[in-house]
Amino acid sequence: MLDMRRREFITLMGGVAAAWPFGARAQQAAMPVIGCLVVAEDSQASLAAFLHGLKQAGYVERHNVLIETRTADNHVERLPTLAAELVNRRVTLIFATHGAASALAAKAATSTIPIVFANGGDPVKLGLVSSLNRPGGNVTGISFLLNALGAKRLEMLRELVPTAKVVGFLANPTNASAQSELQDVQAAARALGLQLIVMNATNEREIDAAFMSFGEQRIDAFINQSDIFFDTQREHIVALAAQRVVPAIYHLRRFVTAGGLMSYGTSIEDAQRLAGVYAGRILNGEKPSDLPVQQSVKVDLVINLKTAKALGLTFPLTLLGRADEVIE
Repeated sequence: MLDMRRREFITLMGGVAAAWPFGARAQQAAMPVIGCLVVAEDSQASLAAFLHGLKQAGYVERHNVLIETRTADNHVERLPTLAAELVNRRVTLIFATHGAASALAAKAATSTIPIVFANGGDPVKLGLVSSLNRPGGNVTGISFLLNALGAKRLEMLRELVPTAKVVGFLANPTNASAQSELQDVQAAARALGLQLIVMNATNEREIDAAFMSFGEQRIDAFINQSDIFFDTQREHIVALAAQRVVPAIYHLRRFVTAGGLMSYGTSIEDAQRLAGVYAGRILNGEKPSDLPVQQSVKVDLVINLKTAKALGLTFPLTLLGRADEVIE
């Protein structure tokens, strides 16, 4: 009887031992999942830079990390629902990209899942973190100088067109950083003795109406707010500026490659790469609360000489000499 019980015990322990490596292997095989919360389909092109940053931190998609993307198709009101989907999916980390709205939606959806953001607003003023050096909570990320450069863009536009008196400014009032950027541009306009005509737009029809109003008010130059919706409408906006023969400066290089006159702004790709590195560090065990908000400071001035010629403009050497890229 004793021998029988001993054999049963050995058989039981053998089964446990055999099952344990299988469970361990299954657990080891489970990959972390990063949920990417994206405002617009167009912005997914920049996710390649995020993946590059992840690779720098030791993570390669489908090798040791999985990526799940939720896109709002430029409908900001969908972001809370999409963020909740990622939380219910129990992703390991959320990457909220392109604009403050995605980061705010992610933060509202969870206080436990780590969140890494990349946007041009002030993360403290937006309520994403308690401070830049010690974010606290589950949120950290990369802040870049997109919104803060509006005033500088206006100065460059005046440098190119010194006779300009009236400048049109296109804003998206649904953008959380719209008011602060507008205030900076208005202050710069007053300092330069310029009249700023502000028009709001949240869809393509309103963009058309804004440019019609700009034409009626005979603006001499044009600038738009740094905004993801305007990014997706860049070809349309560039075409409208060309139709009205209005010199314009934009916040991203992609406007210039689409035929725009010039751009001055932060490299979105560099900010996305840094966000990828941060995501990798968190996957490796670091806490978001211990990672200070980084600032991406890589700024590019891009000039399109072909567009300048079509507008009858000649870039001064002071601007040409500072250009990081000249398209001829």
